[in-house]
Amino acid sequence: MTTRADFRLIASWIAPGTRVIDLGCGGGQLLKSLAETKGCHIQGVEVDAVSHLAAVRRGVPVIQMDIDKELDLFRDLSYDVAILSKTLQAVRYPAVVLRHMMRIAPVGIVSMPNFAYWKNRARLLAGWAPVSKDLPYAWHDSPNVHFGSSADLEALFADMNLEITRCVPLSATGRISRAPLATRNWSAGAVLYRLGAGS
Repeated sequence: MTTRADFRLIASWIAPGTRVIDLGCGGGQLLKSLAETKGCHIQGVEVDAVSHLAAVRRGVPVIQMDIDKELDLFRDLSYDVAILSKTLQAVRYPAVVLRHMMRIAPVGIVSMPNFAYWKNRARLLAGWAPVSKDLPYAWHDSPNVHFGSSADLEALFADMNLEITRCVPLSATGRISRAPLATRNWSAGAVLYRLGAGS
């Protein structure tokens, strides 16, 4: 099983034999683990050439593709679960990507760093751009193009009529946060969501 704490939580939400697509799969660690431990039928999508090569070397089927522009190549409901793990903040059109994700699969799993996390707020108050385990890049070298909070993301889900069926705040190390769920907009380093299409 993969060692990244949030990957272990994502894997716990996925049944054996599930058809899974990971949009922005990085080096393919999560998908490889799902294939090996749960017999999932997997597909990765990754735009970064170095990460794409790492996934290929792991034996993960991966397409090098820009998810901002090319997701219409996938058929409706061609997968059971679509994953966007700490990827949404790095795409240019989050709503478009989410819409395609929920067209491709009836269940979506989304996580995003929470830019309103209290340590990020403290760093901003001190006059510096946030840098943390969830946001490890300097301001001038970051792939992130959107800087939303968990409240912002949940408002987007509501606007798109996407139902949140599970919500788990994560600590800065990716483990389940012990803070109350209601405090997630300032106490969580990131938040993990399981989505279904609303009525």
